[in-house]
Amino acid sequence: MFTIRVFGQSAIEDNSFLLEEAYNQEKGVIQYINTFQRNRNGDWAYTFTNEMPVKKQQHQFSYTIPVLRNGATTRLGDIYLNYRFQFKGLKENDKVAVAPRFSVILPTGKYQNETGTGATGFQFNLPVSIKHSSKIVTHWNAGTTFTPRARNVLGQRANTTGFNLGESTVWLAKPNFNVLVETVWNSNENVIATKRTQKEYSFLINPGIRWAWNLKSGMQIVPGIAAPIGVGPSRGEHGVFLYLSFEK
Repeated sequence: MFTIRVFGQSAIEDNSFLLEEAYNQEKGVIQYINTFQRNRNGDWAYTFTNEMPVKKQQHQFSYTIPVLRNGATTRLGDIYLNYRFQFKGLKENDKVAVAPRFSVILPTGKYQNETGTGATGFQFNLPVSIKHSSKIVTHWNAGTTFTPRARNVLGQRANTTGFNLGESTVWLAKPNFNVLVETVWNSNENVIATKRTQKEYSFLINPGIRWAWNLKSGMQIVPGIAAPIGVGPSRGEHGVFLYLSFEK
């Protein structure tokens, strides 16, 4: 989902950390993405994502495998299987790209320690990327998640719905160095009793940097670091976000 792209001598069309860009992988290009986020309370989340085009750039399949640290428990979270369709932005000179994504969320986590929902879920996200100039790119996200018969730690079930909105502004400071600021808002429902849920909100501002190393073999390595800061309903929360991807 997140990669830096170099088209000939043109500027990087960069992606974000907590948001999703609207550029599918080119034909024959596969990317391996690692992220790690540690929160103030010591909890952390690691994710591994593998993206690949399906025959051509217009269609892309990916999967995301999370490992979560929640309190004293560390284990596998719910795995995402993702399909994304490049609706707009296949041409190199397109200033606007649109690539809606649909995901099936497998209940591989454990609801007893809140590393999973205990049910199969479904997610839709609409990323839109806009190239404003040779130096500024923005990414916009809007999506929803629905999990029928999700469980809480007691095994009680209820349908849950979540919504996400986000925006990322990227400054292409140099061909292989970017500065970005993300704003991410989420609304999620938690199961509190059978057929009863409670809404929870979060709001993060995430400033960060990323850069690229292009090897002679054709592989591109992209490290990055960011510092998510909670505001509003998330006031007082902060952490560190690390990123590392390999693309060839």
